[in-house]
Amino acid sequence: MSDIEHSEQGVRAGESAEFELDAYLERIRWEGERRADVGTLRGVHLAHMRGIPFENLDALRRRAPSLEPPDLMAKLVHSRRGGYCYEHNTLFSLALERLGFQVTRLAARVVVGADRIESRPRTHMALLVDVPGEPGPYLADVGFGALGALLEPVPLVAGEEFRGAGRRHRLVHAAHRGPLRMWVLEAHAPRQGEARGHWQAQYAFTLEPFEKPDFEVVNWHVGTNPRSPFTQRLYVQRVTPDRHLLLHGRLLTETRADGTAREREVTDEAQARRILEEEFEVEAPEGMTLLP
Repeated sequence: MSDIEHSEQGVRAGESAEFELDAYLERIRWEGERRADVGTLRGVHLAHMRGIPFENLDALRRRAPSLEPPDLMAKLVHSRRGGYCYEHNTLFSLALERLGFQVTRLAARVVVGADRIESRPRTHMALLVDVPGEPGPYLADVGFGALGALLEPVPLVAGEEFRGAGRRHRLVHAAHRGPLRMWVLEAHAPRQGEARGHWQAQYAFTLEPFEKPDFEVVNWHVGTNPRSPFTQRLYVQRVTPDRHLLLHGRLLTETRADGTAREREVTDEAQARRILEEEFEVEAPEGMTLLP
């Protein structure tokens, strides 16, 4: 084994030692098995999605959140806070590794609404998870702040539809320049006046591994760049068994399991803070401005 491999193993071992599995599982209310199999992967994935909200309060203050295990534990596990993709998927990857899974961090291009895959940078973290005894890996992602997010992981298989916790997804291949195959995650979305709905691309990725230093750079960019969507307005999401809640700026949207949605405007700071605490279970830092 090379010196580099020894060093990488040492870093991962140190991160794992700073991660508290019992506290994490209590936070997401997981009381099931603790073993490296498909059932545990799906169950913990769904429990995380429903247990820890997605929020950008640090980025809204132009602060890149720490991705160090003790800081992730303090913020996402031991306090009434959530985080965005790098925080969620870093924390989730630590849990999976402690449970016996092998995890590869991937960097993806969010392509919702994009004309071309290449027009978007790789600013999203997703995970590739190897499950002992399974013929192939799974795509897992507890940090995608959108209605098309995975609630359960899906096998890395192209062209098949997968249903999990009421949502429908599939993976397809896309043509692009480069030696690596491009995968695209698509979510099935209802369309007004169309009974069958349609497939909508969510993000695109290759299977090239990305490491902690890569995500530290992009985390700083997304969390501090004034042009980043996360530094411009409030963005908080919560998933429950029967609804999806999103507070984007002053607009609160509740989407039910059948696809029907209801919107209402948040009028002032006090109401915004109350909604965060009561609906999202997020406690905003004292003194910060939530609304533009």
